Amino acid sequence: MKKEIIFDDKETNLILYNFINDILKSDVNFNNAVIIGIKNGGIHLAGLIKKAVREHFMIDCEIGYIDMTLYRDDPFSVKKSTNATELVFDINNKEVILVDDVISSGRTVRASIDEIFDFGRPEQIRLAVFIDKGGRELPICPDFTGKKIKAGKKEIINVDVLNDKKFVEKYELQ
Repeated sequence: MKKEIIFDDKETNLILYNFINDILKSDVNFNNAVIIGIKNGGIHLAGLIKKAVREHFMIDCEIGYIDMTLYRDDPFSVKKSTNATELVFDINNKEVILVDDVISSGRTVRASIDEIFDFGRPEQIRLAVFIDKGGRELPICPDFTGKKIKAGKKEIINVDVLNDKKFVEKYELQ
């Protein structure tokens, strides 16, 4: 497996800053918004967005997490989990900011949206993805994107924003 860092910590920090700034400058009504991270990649990014909203607007948005594995349409490719979703607040008539680290085919987002609707009917769902690697199989388009990069189906993008050294890596499957 070939591995290469495509954005170092300095570049990743700049992309992250611009990504979060775009969300803050948008027309999202943060007084009526909730933030939902898609497990696992969207969890930390959702927390960073929540923190930025709190610091910028003094609004403490509720935050939750979706584990959409039960809603996947590729039943043999991922381990199913029945208790990993954490949405302990009402999403009815809320603006949902759905957060993930990487979007490719759009199937993870579709599965996540299906699960969200099991919890209620939001006013709107806005998709925020850190990396858009293209390759869409479904008509799903992010509202907020950190960076678009071209990557093949056999290339996996890993986003690490958890530690002091932030970076984006690309893995090529053999």
